[in-house]
Amino acid sequence: MSRRFIGILTAAIGAGIIALPITYDATSKLEVSAIAAAHAQPRIKNLIARLRGAKLPEGIARSNGRLEATQVDVSAKYAGRISEVNVEEGSPVKVGQVVGKISSPEMEAQLRAAQASVQKAKDAVAAAEAEIATRQSALEFAKGDFDRAVELIKSGNITKQIYDQRQRNFEGAQAATAAVQAQRDQARSAVSNATAEVERIQAMLADLTLVSPREGRVQYQLAHAGEVVAAGAPILTILDLTDVYMTIFLPAAVAGKLEVGGEARLVLDPIPDTVIPATVSFVAADAQFTPKTVETKDEREKLMFRVKLKVNPDLLRKYISRVKTGVRGIGFVRTNADVAWPESLQVKPRLQ
Repeated sequence: MSRRFIGILTAAIGAGIIALPITYDATSKLEVSAIAAAHAQPRIKNLIARLRGAKLPEGIARSNGRLEATQVDVSAKYAGRISEVNVEEGSPVKVGQVVGKISSPEMEAQLRAAQASVQKAKDAVAAAEAEIATRQSALEFAKGDFDRAVELIKSGNITKQIYDQRQRNFEGAQAATAAVQAQRDQARSAVSNATAEVERIQAMLADLTLVSPREGRVQYQLAHAGEVVAAGAPILTILDLTDVYMTIFLPAAVAGKLEVGGEARLVLDPIPDTVIPATVSFVAADAQFTPKTVETKDEREKLMFRVKLKVNPDLLRKYISRVKTGVRGIGFVRTNADVAWPESLQVKPRLQ
């Protein structure tokens, strides 16, 4: 036997010895996985059965649905060019947070003109006040002169002509003073009107700063910086993540027994082990899918009514970063408030 053959044989035996533990370890892992899967199968089957509505007690109904949230558009109240948008799709926003701005040089020019009108009206008021002071001084002199004329005419120390002249001077001073006072009142009204115009334009400019009306997440960005938008054009769509609900459809026999404010439960497909508490916030008055007016019993049994199951806003704020919409799941409702929720639909303490 040559040395070369012996070397090859030794290498092969060594490789076989090394491969044995590797093969054994892989087999062990497969066996462990199989055992774990076997143990998990009953739990998974029970979970699927629960989600399909099996073993539900009398007085509890279920229906498929998906999570939705109230959508709010942030729109431009006035036309203008978007100068900036501070958020992107998916960005979280708070109530009152500035999300964008619209520039309007025309409104800014109107504001400056209105402010100038206010100053002009104030100057007119000041001038009228000064003129009133002068006229009142002349009025006091004319009044004193006329009062003396009244006494002198009685004693015959002045002529009737002088008396009439002093009376005309007094009456003229009264009229002049009243005219200047009217001018002052008009100037004050002009100040009020100009100030109101300034406040109106300032309010319009304030509306050019876009703020979030709700707490939630930006769903869509419909316009970008630099674009010119018309009045009322939506800029952003925000999902209010504190107003989340599931819409389900239930037959008339079930919907007719529901009360607004009653307890409900939600189980979502991505987290089937978590039971989310909810309340019945809305039950439609009109049937869906089928004609509103039916004559036979079979047709009445096909009537479906829209029901909204709303999640507690405080709970949503606690987990707001994890709230997602469009997630499908199952909604459970009670047609009898005296029926206890089964163990599979009990809410964990941390979600209460």
